Amino acid sequence: MAYQIRAGDFDDEPFQVPRTYALPELPWETIAGGLEQITVAVLRFDARLEASGLSAGWQSRCDMTEAVRALLLDGHLVDVGDLVLHDAGMDVRHPTHELTRAAAALRARRTALARKPPWPLSIDGLVALRGIGRVRGEGDHVRPKGKPDPEDDEAYPPFANDADPWKAHFAEIDALLDRTSKVLAGETPLPKSRSHLVYDPDQDEAEAEDLWLEVVQRTSHWPALAAAAVAWNAWLDLNLYTRLPWLGLIMAAAILRARGLTGQLLPLAAGFKQSKFRPQGREGAREKLDGFCIVVEEALAIANRDLDRLILARELMSRVTQRCRSNSKLPGLVDLFLSRPLVTVPLGAKLLQVTPKAVDLMLAQLGGALPRELTGRTRYRAWGIV
Repeated sequence: MAYQIRAGDFDDEPFQVPRTYALPELPWETIAGGLEQITVAVLRFDARLEASGLSAGWQSRCDMTEAVRALLLDGHLVDVGDLVLHDAGMDVRHPTHELTRAAAALRARRTALARKPPWPLSIDGLVALRGIGRVRGEGDHVRPKGKPDPEDDEAYPPFANDADPWKAHFAEIDALLDRTSKVLAGETPLPKSRSHLVYDPDQDEAEAEDLWLEVVQRTSHWPALAAAAVAWNAWLDLNLYTRLPWLGLIMAAAILRARGLTGQLLPLAAGFKQSKFRPQGREGAREKLDGFCIVVEEALAIANRDLDRLILARELMSRVTQRCRSNSKLPGLVDLFLSRPLVTVPLGAKLLQVTPKAVDLMLAQLGGALPRELTGRTRYRAWGIV
């Protein structure tokens, strides 16, 4: 909990005022109907996506296009083809700063989906989504199965064979006190402060994180759309993570996922780009909620259109794959088309572990069911479902 201390109260006792984020007063009688309609639309899309069997491919395509659109909202243009190749480790040129930021946004969305819904809405989730921590479970030391070798001293903790079981605990406490005394004596340098040219020295990110997480906790009993809208507006008001402006929409989508409306992360960046709502800071609570609802409606419209294209393309290509051999790689190529915005011959050869000539033959085998060619060139060709 953050506190504000008044300068005139240092003579006696400091008067501490807790700082909290004021929740808006919403007219529930007039907005309940609209929230229910959008909630039903989200539930219908999620059910339709699960019934189609394309949830994994749709989410993979959505993550890549959302990363590109998020950078576009920040004023940076990133080619989706460069992001696809960069994600596969097949960069044709040196990655730019914008491409690196798009890859960070893509990694954040995948990290949010890698764990169960409540995890992104925690301090550990925020740390991992920012890219300064790791997802728990990744890189953890795996203990070898079976009993350790009795002759191997490193396999046992210190003082494990001693008669006094408290000796190891006291040794750890002594080591901690020794490190603390070195820090206090100045023998161990403390971490340097961050540069004021990059970060605002007057902004306390830890305090803003606590306030935002408190907002999420205080709105946990609200309708999901209203809670996500308030959390997104609080993210903008607190100016949280100015170098990661795209993370606020990911957290809003994570709230909708955590509340059970959908099992995916909706393309809110695409919906925000398509909508005309642009928060200026002067809107009231009702206008902010209506703007977020417009963003969700546009995101659902884009998601449904993309799902329609995937279903149609799968039906066309499945007619060809039904006639292929059981050991054919053609169904794998179809899965690549359904899970990525575009596919090139070298990309297909690497992911399918075949030769480029084999990919050319499979593309010719698809015939009229082949997705559209996107580049219009002969030396560099790419196909995608658009």
